[in-house]
Amino acid sequence: MHFYVDESGQTGLNLFDESQPFLYYGVLRSKLNLDVLAEKDLKPLRSRLGVDRLHAAELGNGRLVEIVDDLNKIKKKYNLGFDFYRVAKADHALIIFFDQVFDQGMNPAVPWNAYWTPLRYVLLIKVAYLFDEDTLKKAWNARISANGKKANELLIEVCETILSRVSDIPDARSREILTDSLSWAINNVEAISYSVDTKKDTLQISPNLVGFQSVMHGIASRLEKAKCKAKKVVVDRQSQFNAAQEWIANFYHETREVPWTMGPGLPEMNLTHMPTVPISCTAGTDSAGLELVDIYIWVFKRHMENKTLANELAPIINGQLHRGSYDEISINALMNRWGKWFQELPEPSEEQLERAREMISQQEEQRKRHVQS
Repeated sequence: MHFYVDESGQTGLNLFDESQPFLYYGVLRSKLNLDVLAEKDLKPLRSRLGVDRLHAAELGNGRLVEIVDDLNKIKKKYNLGFDFYRVAKADHALIIFFDQVFDQGMNPAVPWNAYWTPLRYVLLIKVAYLFDEDTLKKAWNARISANGKKANELLIEVCETILSRVSDIPDARSREILTDSLSWAINNVEAISYSVDTKKDTLQISPNLVGFQSVMHGIASRLEKAKCKAKKVVVDRQSQFNAAQEWIANFYHETREVPWTMGPGLPEMNLTHMPTVPISCTAGTDSAGLELVDIYIWVFKRHMENKTLANELAPIINGQLHRGSYDEISINALMNRWGKWFQELPEPSEEQLERAREMISQQEEQRKRHVQS
C-alpha cells in the first residue's frame, strides 16, 4: 500500500498563534502508486486551470468546483482512502506540562494510580482547570528553553501560580494530590528535568512530531486491517521537521517487536504493523499523491472549522465517510474518550473495593514519606 502524508496549520514551536490554533495531518492511501499513475490524470487538470500544481489554498472554492467531478473519478479509479488528524496546539502545551511535572516516575508525591492508570486523565483535566493562557505560555516557554536555570525559574513560577488556585478544585482528594505534587516540584525542580538539552531537542516535543506519531500509528492500523505491507510512505519535504520524522519512523521500525505497556487500563502501544520501509521526504511539486492530499486536507479542514465550503465539494467529504478515520489530540477529545470509558465501568465488588483500599493505603504510606521529607 502507498501512503501520502502532508500537514497544514504549522506554526513550528509557536503554539499560540490565534489564526492557527490547530495542526492538521492528512494521509491519503492507495494500493497503487499515485506518483506514477495519477500524474497522467492531474496533468490535464493543471492545464485546464492554467497552474503548475493543484494547490487548494490558491485555487479556493471556485476553481476546485471546476474539477471536483474529475477528483471524484480519480478517487474511484485509485480507490483512495483518507485519514485526518488534528492537534490542538495549546492543549498540547498543557499535556506536555502534565506529563513532565506529574510523571510519577519523577515526582514521587504523585500517587502511582493517579498517573499509571486512566485516573491520569481525571487529574489532567483538573490541572487544565488551573491554567490561564499566560501561565500556559510561560510553561511552554520553560519547556522549550535550552537554558536550564531560566527554565527552572519559569517552572517554579508556573507551579506556584497554579498551586495558589488549587483551592478552586471542589474535591478534597484532588486538592491534596495537586498540592503535594506541585509543592514537591517546586522544592525539587532539578529532578523534574523540565528543559530540553538543545534547541534541536525541542523538535521531539513539538505538535508536529506528536501529530506525526498519530499518523504512523494510523498507517500501522491500516496495514493490519488490510493484511499487507507499505510499499512507500511519502512525506511532504520541509526543512524543519523531516529529520525528526525520519527518526520517529526508524525508531518505530526498529522496535516493532517490543511490547509497550503504559499501565493497568491504559492502551498498549502496538508497533508490530509499523512500515518496514523508510519514509520518503519528497517535494510536493514532484508527487501527484501529495498534490491530491493537499486538496483533501484543505476541504476537510474548512469543513471542521466551519469555514465557507462550496456545496459542490461535499462529495469529497462524503466519499470518505466509511473509508476514512479521524483522530484528535486535545483536552476535549480526551474527555469524550475517557469520560465514556469511566461511565461504562462496572460497579466493583466488596472484595475488589477492599483490595483497592489496601493498595491505596500502601501507596499512600510510601508517597507521604516523600511529601513530608
